[in-house]
Amino acid sequence: MVSISLGSSKRNHRAQVELLGCRVSIERIGVDGNKEKFKQLLAKLDGQVDAFGLGGADLYLRAGRYRYRVVDVARLVSGLRKTPIVDGGELKMVWEREIPRYLAEKEGLALSGKTALIMSGMDRYGLAEGLQGVGCKLLIGDMPFALGIPIALRHLFTLRFLSVIMMPVLRRLPIDVLYPTGKEQEKSRPRFPRYFARADLIAGDFLYIFRFAPENLTGKIIITNTVTAHDVEEMRRRGIAVLVTTTPEMNGRSFGTNVLQAIFVAILEKAPEAIRPEEYLELLRELNIRPRVLRLGEGK
Repeated sequence: MVSISLGSSKRNHRAQVELLGCRVSIERIGVDGNKEKFKQLLAKLDGQVDAFGLGGADLYLRAGRYRYRVVDVARLVSGLRKTPIVDGGELKMVWEREIPRYLAEKEGLALSGKTALIMSGMDRYGLAEGLQGVGCKLLIGDMPFALGIPIALRHLFTLRFLSVIMMPVLRRLPIDVLYPTGKEQEKSRPRFPRYFARADLIAGDFLYIFRFAPENLTGKIIITNTVTAHDVEEMRRRGIAVLVTTTPEMNGRSFGTNVLQAIFVAILEKAPEAIRPEEYLELLRELNIRPRVLRLGEGK
């Protein structure tokens, strides 16, 4: 399977893993924000690989049972005829919801009562539900970080309500507005540091977190994915206490949920829309997949 990302080519990576008797070849290819190159790669590999992962963008915006197709992304993948493509969203909903309970019960992380900053509830709704379920207080960052409106939501029901109003508008925005692509991913633009200061735990896409985070993150817990060895050292330098990646390490780095979902689509040999959430969970349990927990420094 191949993950084609609108992000930086500097994060490209290859790996081979053995899963359920299948040897799976995994490759991540970044196009540095070049949409034409993105479409050309899809056209070239369509029918040549078993599944595509979509990196650096979401095909859908999600909040609970609400789901809206992102117009700009849908246009980019509209030429596919043979190979299915997934953005990891379905896997996030079912798998990441389980992560906080696992961390509390199996890893001994005291999460109850902590304040969790969710960078984007529409991107990590399942994880937000899971954190709320173990007693975390939420700060939901869709409005401050995606829209520049200095109001962090505190309740998921408010996000669901606003999503009905916001999603029909957000889904029509260019990808670059919704999420940094190409070299923009490498730029740090700290925003609303007070929300980071109030948070004990920060959850979301790694590049999104570090685009907006302040320099000092001493004592924080980070729940994310798609990190390289360099990213881990950067987090250590910034004083982060615990790093959790929701996907396992493969050949020195963790891939995104789009990669893991694409692997599962290939193994199950089904169209993504035909796969039930329970099937993803069954595969995760059968493969004994667990989040990776790295204790980098002293806790808060």
